[in-house]
Order: sequence, then C-alpha cells, then structure tokens
Amino acid sequence: MKLYSQKYMLDYPRTITPMGKIAGYPVRPGMFDVNGAMALPCGVNFTVHTHNGTSCELLLFRRGAEEPYAVLPFPEAYKIGDVYSMIVFGLNIEDFEYAYRVDGPYDPENGHLFDRSQVLLDPYARAVTRPGKWGKRKKGNYHGRIVKDTFDWGDMPQSNREMCDLVIYELHVRGFTKHSSSGVKHKGTFAGLKEKIPYLKELGINAVELMPICEFDEQMDVREHDGKQLCDYWGYNTVGFFAPNADYASTKEHNHEGTELKELIKALHENGIEVILDVVFNHTAEGNEKGPVFSFKGFDNQIYYMLMPDGSYFNFSGCGNTLNCNHPIVRQMILECLRYWTVNYRVDGFRFDLASILGRNADGSPLNNPPLLELLAYDPVLSNVKLIAEAWDAGGMYQVGRFPANRRWAEWNGRYRDAMREFLKGGGWEAWNAAWSMCGSGDMYGGFYSETNGNYAGYNSCVNFLTCHDGFTLYDLYSYNEKHNESNGWNNTDGSNDNRSWNCGAEGETKDPEVLKLRYRMIRNACAVLMCSRGTPMFLAGDEFGNTQFGNNNCYCHDDELSWLDWRLLKKNRELFEFFRFMIAFRQEHRIIREKLPDAVCGVESLHAHDRNAGLTNIPQDTLYFAVSFVGHDERKGRDDLVYVAVNAHWEECTITLPDLACSGKWYLSVDTYGDENGQFCFPDGTERVIDGEYVMRPRTVAVFTGRIDKQ
Repeated sequence: MKLYSQKYMLDYPRTITPMGKIAGYPVRPGMFDVNGAMALPCGVNFTVHTHNGTSCELLLFRRGAEEPYAVLPFPEAYKIGDVYSMIVFGLNIEDFEYAYRVDGPYDPENGHLFDRSQVLLDPYARAVTRPGKWGKRKKGNYHGRIVKDTFDWGDMPQSNREMCDLVIYELHVRGFTKHSSSGVKHKGTFAGLKEKIPYLKELGINAVELMPICEFDEQMDVREHDGKQLCDYWGYNTVGFFAPNADYASTKEHNHEGTELKELIKALHENGIEVILDVVFNHTAEGNEKGPVFSFKGFDNQIYYMLMPDGSYFNFSGCGNTLNCNHPIVRQMILECLRYWTVNYRVDGFRFDLASILGRNADGSPLNNPPLLELLAYDPVLSNVKLIAEAWDAGGMYQVGRFPANRRWAEWNGRYRDAMREFLKGGGWEAWNAAWSMCGSGDMYGGFYSETNGNYAGYNSCVNFLTCHDGFTLYDLYSYNEKHNESNGWNNTDGSNDNRSWNCGAEGETKDPEVLKLRYRMIRNACAVLMCSRGTPMFLAGDEFGNTQFGNNNCYCHDDELSWLDWRLLKKNRELFEFFRFMIAFRQEHRIIREKLPDAVCGVESLHAHDRNAGLTNIPQDTLYFAVSFVGHDERKGRDDLVYVAVNAHWEECTITLPDLACSGKWYLSVDTYGDENGQFCFPDGTERVIDGEYVMRPRTVAVFTGRIDKQ
C-alpha cells in the first residue's frame, strides 16, 4: 500500500502522453495503486475499485450541476484486477465535480445492489459537495471534488506527549461557538473554534476531542417537532470518511477543501493543544435496506457491510447498518483514511465510536485477534498516534478492560463513569469500584512497565470521564433525577435511563440557594476527583462553567440553544471556571497523579486507598468515605511528590487522619470543595493551611492535600 502526497504527485512526469480519447478527452491508463482522484500536472488521475461490479463509468459535472457534461466509460484495458484507473488530460480541477456509475448484478438477497443508473460518490473522495447549505434540505447526488493541497506545515514536530499527560476537552465544532454569546466572528466553524484558542489555553487543557467532522448531511433525517426542525446535528452518520465537513468552514473553499481545518490544527499545535478526531467506522449514512444508495452500497454492498443470510443488514451500530471492518478491502480503506488524516491534517489521535464493532467478523461474531485492530496498532505511520476505543457497541458487546488492545489502545473507562457517579451521590456500594478506578483501574489496565517509552503503559490505557456528549452535562447530572428528552420527538423514550444522577433536592431549574449551593459543590467534587485520578481525564466542553441542556441527555438532533454553549454562563459561574482551571493546573504540577514514579525517599508507600484512619489501607465495603494517596520521587524536581485525596460522599461530616510523615514533613490543604469561611475552595502554593494530623471533612466534600518533606 502506498501513500502519495499531493506535492509528490505534482512532480509526476509532465512528459506523460495520452494513449487514446474517450468522450473527446485524451486519456491513458492511470496509477492503479493510488485510490481516489488526484491532480497531476498533465490532468487528473481517477482510481476506483469494485469486486463484484462488471463495468464502471466516470461522470464529470459542472460545479453545482446535476447532469454530467461528460461520461467516460473505463475500457477493459484500463483495469487491473478489480481496479479501474484512468488519467484524463486537460481538466481544470476548479471547473468540475466527479462521481461514478457501476454496473453489475442486482440481487438483494445475495447482497448485490448494482444499478448502472445510480450516481455514486467516490469512497476515497477528499472533498464532497451537494447542492445546499447547512440547515437547508440538500437535493441531488453527492459528488467528489479534487483537492489542491498546498498547505505548508513547516517543520512542526509530531507531539510526543503520553496519553496520561493529556487533559481532553470534548467539543462539537458548531455548538462550541454558534451561540450569539460566543463572541467570535465566524460562529459555528473551524475558524470560530480557532478564535477561542486563548480561552482553551486559559482553561489549561492540552487536547481537544472533536466530535465528528468528516462529511455528513445534517438534513438526511430532518423532521419537525413542536414547530422546530430536528436534524442529524452530532454528525455520526458519515457520508465521506476522507473529507472534512464543508459546512464547518466559514467560507466556500472549493478545491482548497480542508485549508481552514488545517489552519485550526496548526494554530492549536502552536499553542500546545493536540487534536483528537471522533471517527465513526462502525456504520455509514446509507442506513439499512430502506436507506439510500449513494456510495458503498453501489460499489460493493456485499463487501462493505455485514449482511445476514437474506441480504438484510446486521445492526450492531443501532443506526441501520454495520461496516464489515475486518474485510481486507474495508480494512485497507480505514487504514488509508487514518493515515491520510495523520499525514495531511497532522491529527494527533482518534477516538473510535462503538469500537467493539471493529472487532467483529463478517457474521457479527467477536474475533479473538481482530486483524483491523492489530493492523492499526502496528502501522508505522500511526505509531505515535493516540488510538482510543469506545469499547462497546449497540449489539451488546461490552469490552471495557478487555478490548483487544495489543498494549497500544486506550479505552473510554465506562466503569469509572458509572462507579464514580454512583459513589459521589451517596452510593456506598460502588466504593470499591470508585477507589479502584481513581487509582488507575489497575485491575483492568495493569500498570505494566513499557520498555518502549520507559513508562507504566497501563496508565496510558485508561480515559476517565464523568460526562461526554452522550448523556447529561455535569450541571445537569446534579440537577435532574430523570432525563427530559421530550423535545426530541420520541415521547422521552430515547437516551439512556441509567444516568446515576441526582437533582440535589429539586428537579431542574430552581432559585433555592441551598440546592444551588449543593449542586455547585457536587460539580466541584466531580472535577476534583476526575483531575486527581490516575489515567487520562476527559470532560465535556461547557462543564467548566455550568452549561446545561435542561435535562436532555440525548441532544443529537438539536441545532439550537439546547446544544450550543451559552457563554453567558462563563461570566455567571466564573468561580466554577476558576476551580476547573486550578484543578487542571494542579494535576499538571503533580506528576505522581499521572504516572507511577520511583519510590519516595521519605519511605511512604506509593499508592493506596485508605479508610478514615489513613493507617488503614483496606476500605470497608459500602463505605461513604475513602481516600487515595499518590506518592513517589519526582527526579525532575529532585523531591518527593505526595498527594492525598479524601472523598466524603456522606451527608454528614466526618473526621479523618492523614498519613504519618514520620516527623519529616507536613501535609498542606490544597483544595476543599466545601470552602472555608471566606468562600475559598483552592489554596495555591504559599496560601495553603498546614494540617496537623486530623481534618474535619464537611458533608459531601472532596479535600486534596499536598505533602512536603522538610529535607531531602
């Protein structure tokens, strides 16, 4: 498999000559090992493949036109194996769009849906066009465009950060800046997100995880409910895997497609922020047997999708179809796609939606050693790229802690989310799971030493989170006992019922000062615990200033104020933002939270869970209190690093004792989410209070202590 850059292709010999004419255009056989369409100095190379198809035509369209102005059938001499390839001379890439038609058997029961009249989008198209704009119903067929890639990345090196050093901030490109309060010029676009980089730096995160930005049609399943238009806002129904969503650009880019996204990524990198893409290789927007045929179905339905014996679709995605990811053809496409985003967009990582599907066989059964996962784990181009699995799917396969990782993949830690949510609201039965999770989920991810990077690689395998796009925001987690998805139009039947939320005494919006005080304390508790857990923390954009979706835990269809971040809340809840900022900085300051360090000189053991008396390192079952200690020697700073995190989930206060530092040091209070008499929650270096052995934990509170050894 070869990966050609656009710059290389521009150097393709200009002396190449045509060998014939088709539809009036000089042509010759093309480059059979370069998938997709690519500009050459002499013309354009078009390469496409179909295993079960019997013939193929190239269609050329004027920009925005529905009828082709030229149809070029591929001669048999322009075919090697299943691959058709043709160089067409004299084309100006700014003048046309392209698509294909493929003939072959129409036999749905055996998985064949060939139709020589159907216009098909190139699965490898680097840019996709369809008449219309965001929010307006698009008509006609999808076409591809040729991309002119002249972007200069300079000598920017690839990030070498470990997963455990990241603080991941999940966001929706449109929703992040679309609200009128965002204060940006280019609302709802890549450019708008770029304008917010100073804010991201102030917050302190160093990685953004972008919800799907590959080409999708938000109007595909558009409908109305209560006078509002509902659409595919999240973007999890992919149309083109290689193309960025054109509607996320602030200007029409035509053949410079992707430039605005590249400018965003480069600017983020220059500010120390990595970019992780949420990719959806488990299904496509073509749906089931009732869905449209616009690309994969028309090229090779039997190959690209998992089919049942009667030709209908397995639906492990919950979206109508399931990609046949471990078929060699699909496997190759996914690898080429990830390589393309890595090389041409300098993406730092990928989060794989419903990743358990990537480990299924063509008949839906789980594979012991899935070829695709192994291929991605060991691919040389992807060797430094983060690979993050959502280790479950809609077919019931739940692989958290058991994903076939080849010691290379990380996972969204669903157990962390569930156990910590339950415990923080008073579910003592989850105390052990919560404590284990806070310590790095060593029972699932180990903590094995990697000779490759000289670190404990197990701690790079675990992405801890309490909130993400799918579910309640953090504010709503402590404002609602039940989901309120009525505005989605499904009679509140959609969205998860297992939220483990608590409304703190009043359902939804309230002016009760005691309820509000408790809610914000619970949010601070969640933030403090997340930032003081071993593994990689991730949280949802807007959680840091109390963004709400008013109890809707499944806003996939709302392109409105329900999904857009309301930046007015940043001013209203500035104190909460400052708490998040402090906790992120605290985590970055203390390496011992993020990774195992050499044993401390002071002799305190490295990692423990504790009862109220710190000398007891076995926590009782069903307790409402536990603490975790992180201790090690930070050789970079030349001193021991000691952090003690105490969590009181009880509605009553309790007195705790801290670990004995054997008269060689002291414990200092760094965080108390209940606050002191001055309403202060965070105590930076130089302002901390010395704690002499015991500390009173107020109800439903998290406290964080920093240990200092007098002499080392």
